[in-house]
Amino acid sequence: MFKKVAITLIGLFVVIGGVLWFVNHESSKKSTAHDKLRVVTTNSILEDMVKNVGGDDVSVYSIVKRGTDPHEYDPRPTDISKTTEADVIFHNGLNLETGGNGWFSELTKNANKKDDKEVFAVSKNVTPMKLTSKGQTNELDPHAWLDLQNGISYVKVINDVLKKKDPKNADDYQKRTDAYVKKLQKLDTQAKEKFADIPENKKLLVTSEGAFKYFSKAYGLTPAYIWEINTESQGTPEQMKQVLAKIRATKVQSLFVESSVSPKSMEKVSKETGLPIYSKVYTDSLAKEGTDGDTYYGMMKWNLDHIHDGLNK
Repeated sequence: MFKKVAITLIGLFVVIGGVLWFVNHESSKKSTAHDKLRVVTTNSILEDMVKNVGGDDVSVYSIVKRGTDPHEYDPRPTDISKTTEADVIFHNGLNLETGGNGWFSELTKNANKKDDKEVFAVSKNVTPMKLTSKGQTNELDPHAWLDLQNGISYVKVINDVLKKKDPKNADDYQKRTDAYVKKLQKLDTQAKEKFADIPENKKLLVTSEGAFKYFSKAYGLTPAYIWEINTESQGTPEQMKQVLAKIRATKVQSLFVESSVSPKSMEKVSKETGLPIYSKVYTDSLAKEGTDGDTYYGMMKWNLDHIHDGLNK
């Protein structure tokens, strides 16, 4: 009898010990996670930049998921809780997240997060371009990251903020930033040399949204598009008429369509002109993880390579 009781007690102690170990282990994991700087970004492009600068010293959450347009967005409960818990929140600025339905301003207000305290615009050092459509000429074009020099500026702002928020890891942030900037700078230099071989009468970059003005200025192209920004009407008769006229005035041989918009309008342009849609391009979102274009460097390399090759046909 005594032996059975002893065995039962030993078994009970083992079970209790296992439960306590699990609780302590989970508690330790949570404590370790909370030791990291908690960063929220508004989209996947900024998320990737933060990961390159922050490494294992930060935990990162992106509000707008890959393949989703950040111009208009409705935050989910998880987005609200992550933003409320965040130490740092990075957004693009230039009216990307605060235009349209103003979802980001409402989100940070409800989370009680303040500009330049927890909320930072990574585009603050960029020279902005403006929209050109009638009635919108005082509004900013948000797509600055499509010029690699602006992307580098974004990365430097992220680095500065993380170092101030987490000074004990400042040296590591700086080392990762230096290596990342060097990689982006090399791609930018190579691209500028590469685009020089495109004939002038083929340097028209035709996309659905007018997101490539910064890109075009950086790499010596002329942007043409059906609509200027995703928050406006898309594929109207007047828009189609204007883009068709620009195409017919050149010898451009290829069209492009963004991965995050419907291809229907560009397919109509293709049918009207007889020109093929040469490739998809990335604008407001990275590609699906595990595919080409799933990092900021990767999306820019994809865009540069495919746009160059398409225009050079």
